Amino acid sequence: MKKTLVDLFEDAVAQYPCNTFLWEKTKYRFLPTSYSQTKDMVYELGAGLIALGVKKGDHMALLSEGRNAWIIGELAMFYAGAVNVPLSIKLEEANDLLFRLKHADVKFIMTSGNQLKKIRNILDKLPLVEKVIVLDEQPAYQDRECFVGEILQMGQTYLKTHPLEEFLAVGQSLQNDDYATITYTSGTTADPKGVILTHRNYTANVQQSLSCMDIDSSWRTLIILPLDHCFAHVVGFYIFMHKGASVATVQVGRTGMETLKNIPINIKEIKPYLILSVPALAKNFKKNIEQAIHAKGKTTERLFRLALRTGYYYNGEGSREKGRGLRLLLKPVVWLFDQLLFDKVRQNFGGELKFFVGGGALLDKDLQKFYYAIGMPMYQGYGLSEATPVISTNGPRRHLFGSSGVPVRPLELKICDADDNPLAEGEKGEIVVRGENVMAGYWKNPQSTTETLRNGWLYTGDMGYVKDGLLFVLGRFKSLLISSDGEKYSPEGIEEALMEHSDAIAQLLLYNNQSPYTVALLTPNKEALRNRLAQQSLDLHSPQGKEEAIRIIRQQIERFRKGGDLAGLFPERWLPVTFAVLPEPWTEQNGMVNSTMKVVRNKVEKTYAERLTHLFTPEGKDPLNAENIRSL
Repeated sequence: MKKTLVDLFEDAVAQYPCNTFLWEKTKYRFLPTSYSQTKDMVYELGAGLIALGVKKGDHMALLSEGRNAWIIGELAMFYAGAVNVPLSIKLEEANDLLFRLKHADVKFIMTSGNQLKKIRNILDKLPLVEKVIVLDEQPAYQDRECFVGEILQMGQTYLKTHPLEEFLAVGQSLQNDDYATITYTSGTTADPKGVILTHRNYTANVQQSLSCMDIDSSWRTLIILPLDHCFAHVVGFYIFMHKGASVATVQVGRTGMETLKNIPINIKEIKPYLILSVPALAKNFKKNIEQAIHAKGKTTERLFRLALRTGYYYNGEGSREKGRGLRLLLKPVVWLFDQLLFDKVRQNFGGELKFFVGGGALLDKDLQKFYYAIGMPMYQGYGLSEATPVISTNGPRRHLFGSSGVPVRPLELKICDADDNPLAEGEKGEIVVRGENVMAGYWKNPQSTTETLRNGWLYTGDMGYVKDGLLFVLGRFKSLLISSDGEKYSPEGIEEALMEHSDAIAQLLLYNNQSPYTVALLTPNKEALRNRLAQQSLDLHSPQGKEEAIRIIRQQIERFRKGGDLAGLFPERWLPVTFAVLPEPWTEQNGMVNSTMKVVRNKVEKTYAERLTHLFTPEGKDPLNAENIRSL
């Protein structure tokens, strides 16, 4: 059956014409736009693009902060028959942005005023680009630029002078296998790959995702993730569109930092039912909650800790254990703490939040327990761009901390060994899936396509296992720790736990490539170290202060070893024997993390190859070595 994103939108408008689809705040308050109003804007812009010369199959790029114009812009592209190349606003024009625009053969660019400068800096290197459409009015326009208002006027004229059926025929001619987007991966290898997602990839994943959660037309969400990623596409606005629900975007500030500061304000204003999150945001929210509790004094803080511990015990490991057996006796106490404390915390998230859905990377188990206890569950999901992206998720119906939930339906999933043999339940291997959500391939990259897609199966490159119908994701195959005797172990869980429980460590990466022992590369949290050193009347700039800082980091890691309060969580052999303190944090600017804030392991390992080698020398094995002291 034909089901494109144009079909999905037309069905939603027919069923829910008067429902609010979009919420946007540009000045003082959020203003609603209904489904039928959105349709009128999409038609005008889509017709304007056709009048401009956009042809079916042309590639357009969209570079903008999240806003109504982003969603309307993408839908308008589809009505003109175009393919969207969504781009992250975090990309630097010098290389990343230029590479994508050239590689994707982009002919037209839609950009916000804030991002226009980046395009202007590289437009002379983009001869294929015919027109740059600017979403915000400018004092003056340069060669090949125009204001979106001009395109809308062209669209109005087109719709007056052409039968509506003629305009609609282009979008209706799209088939399931026609390309909808080319989404570039974040580039944890040399060059990012363009993931080709078809219209049916998207509509299939919308239907699959809804097999794990129920939403209806009364629901609201605030999208705090970048709209260029398919997680925000599918779970952020296409699921909501399909159900006649409403979608708000964060108020765009003059700078990225200003936009970030608008998130907590906008959450209170929109009162979302669902928020999409990634581990970095989850940690930030938790830190803000704990700081607010700390500010209320020691009594409140002690009560909050007691309430959390009670909640942790009552909830057990998730839906199968919550309130079962002897835990049921605690129900009145849990209810009392909820009314006294947690309800006030939830008000800061609008008071209507039913749950978060976490994706992007493995979400620390302790974080999941924390949010669950305060009544705002953060359900871990799993997916990747090549699967449009949702493969599995925990949800209200069933959830287990530490798992990535139930695979979506319909979807075939198997776990394979290195020789491509399917493994039994509980055995660890590569996660392999097949379904209508699996990408068409990588744009202009047949080699990577052949490596990743085989007989319709998508080889994810992720390690995991299935138990009791739940998928457990252990991390990337390529990031495995491999001991000298050949045993393998995925490092992500240990890395997350070390960072979560060690305030002196900001970032950390474990390394063991058939080596005598495991080591770590880390960036220190200098603010936390200064605070701890101040209690001993020491300064981080002094030799004694630097040595003590290294001892503090070592002590925090030692908590996971035998005798420590966190001992037994992980096998000893995979805990770092020593570590290298690095002189600067890993950022997008230096290429050490990608746009979804994941560490680019091979880049870090390559950059600090000498430091890694040094850690396996007698001098380097002692953390109090000259290199570490110099780096502080």
